[in-house]
Amino acid sequence: MSQIIVTISEQIATITLSNPGKLNAIDANMWRALREAFGRLSIDPEVRCIILRGEGDKAFAAGGDIKEFLTVRATVDDALHYHEELVARALDAIRTCPKPTIAAIQGACIGGGLEIVGCCDIRIAGESAKFGAPINRLGFSMYPGEMAGLLAIVSPAVVLEILLEGRIFDAGEAYDKGILTRVISDESVIDEAYASARRITAGAPLVAQWHKQWIARLLHDKPLSEEEKRSAFAFLDTGDYKEGMDAFFEKRKPQFKGA
Repeated sequence: MSQIIVTISEQIATITLSNPGKLNAIDANMWRALREAFGRLSIDPEVRCIILRGEGDKAFAAGGDIKEFLTVRATVDDALHYHEELVARALDAIRTCPKPTIAAIQGACIGGGLEIVGCCDIRIAGESAKFGAPINRLGFSMYPGEMAGLLAIVSPAVVLEILLEGRIFDAGEAYDKGILTRVISDESVIDEAYASARRITAGAPLVAQWHKQWIARLLHDKPLSEEEKRSAFAFLDTGDYKEGMDAFFEKRKPQFKGA
């Protein structure tokens, strides 16, 4: 049975893509559940970081569930609903999530899996992980709304190479292309993802959200307004700023509350 599994522990939420027997291929219900999960976690004050992973160590996600395509997107209207209302909206929920996101990648990360990874902030993969989007061999193209995540982390030339060749490539090449943040040993992927999440949760949560917000804003080719410049110092009025400064001078670990 395909599903999205959500667990929360020590301010870290883990979202697991699970589709046993299909290398965690993502079907319509999973895309819908993924969007809903991010909607909930984005506003959960107890969550400061989100990790995405695939169930087991054979695959992050081997793309979409191809058998399902014959029924859920047999017509233009069906296809538009599937890719705009289900897939693109799920990817948008990941990309615009105010909480930091980490992709822990083991095994196959193909098609839809690669699209998900492109929407995450930090992308950690094992040495034997494989990447690609060989949809040209199936006779269909990637929906424009699903390219945004990849275009945000790599150049248009790299996206074209991936889509035009449809080649499967290894983690080393994915790192060189800019798809991955780091490549480590296969057995260390999950531990490193949680270590990264703990480093994030040790910091002020509002600051993490502001950093994501400002980076997204600066990608727009438009000067900052005076109001925006002033709002960049909103941290001065937070309890976390006072706590951070007090902890520094008192030589202790800060205890941030997100306020």
